[in-house]
Amino acid sequence: MSDISALLVTADAHLTLHYRLATADGDNIVSTFEDKPATLQIGGGQLAPFLETCLLGLPDGAHQTFELTPEQAFGARNPDLLQRVSLTTLRENSQVGENYRIGDVVDFAAPGGGRFAGVLREIDADGALFDFNHPLAGQMVKFEVKIVGIL
Repeated sequence: MSDISALLVTADAHLTLHYRLATADGDNIVSTFEDKPATLQIGGGQLAPFLETCLLGLPDGAHQTFELTPEQAFGARNPDLLQRVSLTTLRENSQVGENYRIGDVVDFAAPGGGRFAGVLREIDADGALFDFNHPLAGQMVKFEVKIVGIL
């Protein structure tokens, strides 16, 4: 007979949990604490790998908060990811008649057939400046988790 209290989150565990990702000052980015808990499999892609790493080894019932540096979370801001895009390229990736405002997120076609997104920082008659960094790059984040059950 196994001891249920000895259950730990492993690299292939199925688990039910509440989680909250927040900015360093506590503003929620996403939270399940006010709703139903999430059920997922570690390694299944439902959580970012760096968040899954925080869960590994936690016991059933654990309630913990992790403060993650930018390097542990979404990475440092990369100035090379600020890129100018021609108005022609912007039009090719836009819906007809689309008007953009500073701060809008725009989807672009990648050479291999994928997609990537950038935040519009400036636009003028010559083109537009986009930030292709993750919106949380360069920021500390808090990751709170409560393990409801390990299956």
